[in-house]
Amino acid sequence: MFTIDLSIRNTAFPISVQRKSAEDAEAVYQLILAAIRSGNPDVVELKCEGKTDKKIAVRASEISGVQIIQKDGVTTSSGRPPGFAALTAE
Repeated sequence: MFTIDLSIRNTAFPISVQRKSAEDAEAVYQLILAAIRSGNPDVVELKCEGKTDKKIAVRASEISGVQIIQKDGVTTSSGRPPGFAALTAE
């Protein structure tokens, strides 16, 4: 199962939807990138394949990041699950 996480401006936690195949996850990722690049405040609506009753709608102009991760229960070498991290430049 693949999870597409969306980081939303002024929101502490990402929202996510799941896809069963890498190809479907990549298609959703590209759809979100296109919406972000358009610069329009259009609404992006997504359904989750993992939880079929889960749907989300978010303004494309409020999305600040997107990532795809494969959910197989593994953690990173730091012991944390993969996800968005706050990094600061010095």
